[in-house]
Amino acid sequence: MLENIRLSFQGIWSHKMRSFLTMLGIIIGIASIISIVSTIKGTNEQIKQNLIGSGNNTVDVTLNQGDYPYEMGYNDIPAGVPVITPEVKEEILNLDEVEKASLYQSRTYADGIYYQNNGLEGGKVLGIDKDYLDTCGYQIIQGRGFTEKDYRQFGKVVLLDEDSKNSLFQDEQPLGKTVEIQGEPFTVVGVVKKTNAFEPVINSMEDYYNYNQESSGVVMMPDAAWPVVYRYDEPQNVIVKAPDTETMSSAGRKTADLLNGYLFDSTGEIKYKAADLLEKAKNLQEVSANTNRQLLWIASISLLVGGIGVMNIMLVSVTERTSEIGLKKAIGARKNKILAQFLTEAAVLTSIGGLLGILAGVVLAQAISKMSQTPVAISPPAIVGSVIFSMVIGIVFGLLPSVKAANLNPIDALRRE
Repeated sequence: MLENIRLSFQGIWSHKMRSFLTMLGIIIGIASIISIVSTIKGTNEQIKQNLIGSGNNTVDVTLNQGDYPYEMGYNDIPAGVPVITPEVKEEILNLDEVEKASLYQSRTYADGIYYQNNGLEGGKVLGIDKDYLDTCGYQIIQGRGFTEKDYRQFGKVVLLDEDSKNSLFQDEQPLGKTVEIQGEPFTVVGVVKKTNAFEPVINSMEDYYNYNQESSGVVMMPDAAWPVVYRYDEPQNVIVKAPDTETMSSAGRKTADLLNGYLFDSTGEIKYKAADLLEKAKNLQEVSANTNRQLLWIASISLLVGGIGVMNIMLVSVTERTSEIGLKKAIGARKNKILAQFLTEAAVLTSIGGLLGILAGVVLAQAISKMSQTPVAISPPAIVGSVIFSMVIGIVFGLLPSVKAANLNPIDALRRE
């Protein structure tokens, strides 16, 4: 085998230009596949992060009427939906897929939030429990968080995120200032931000609209103070944190199932549902993958062309070395030895082309990323698979010339000039 490999390199080196041109189809095919697979993988990660965020792994479990969220701001408190008790929250925390959990009340696109003449348009108001900041990955960057006293004495205090702070206070220092929520005064005691800052890649007006709505600002108050502004006994939403991205769907689904077990709504229209962003990401990834699979098939055509080139050059090599083959067979070389020699040469030729194709593919993927601002993620399995595939191409397309060489009659071969 080693002798065959040595002879293969010797033959390739003796016809450098011809060998390179033969490998060119393999190089282009492998480079195309590597760059496409890397782009697909990078795009899929971008889709997942755009929907889920980076390092968060939290799932909202909210009350829905049919397929739509139940808006407390526009509807009465639904019958048959109890307030979530500390005991039920403990049951949620005992689920295997749930690492942390928090209860909160919310008003989306809330109005009536002012500081002097500045209003917060399109923001959120949340009534949060003691675990919300930790569960959602918030950190205090100014002032303080909520204390036991704030919860025990129904403290009229709020936390702002950076967007709501900038909207309401602009360049002013917010700590200690008073904001009005539905006419009720609340003192700003702190400013928070996400521990893992994440900016989604915005590729369309829909992305811009969705992200703009989410980033209009959040104002948080202790859930104990929620009835001061809104209503008593409003059912809460739940946000749960999973240990990793892959268990998010299961954590959200099991939490929703547990909460729905406590409902006694006779119509069955109102239920808790988890925002299954991971499933949505998978659906979008599947659409992307279906498109890119077509590109992979097109790129594979160049590998077929490269394989035909290998077959052609090996047939030429057999013709050129007819006398050598005849001499080897005359001194006792068996068919399988001749066959192995030419198969090895074809495999070595395509393997070198595969390695060069991998290098070209990585460079091409990075170039595409720079030019189109599309993320790429180099796939090690794709690289290993490309090398193996290129060797298989060499063996498959080198088989016919090798069989031809092995079946040559030694007398006819020695006679041929």
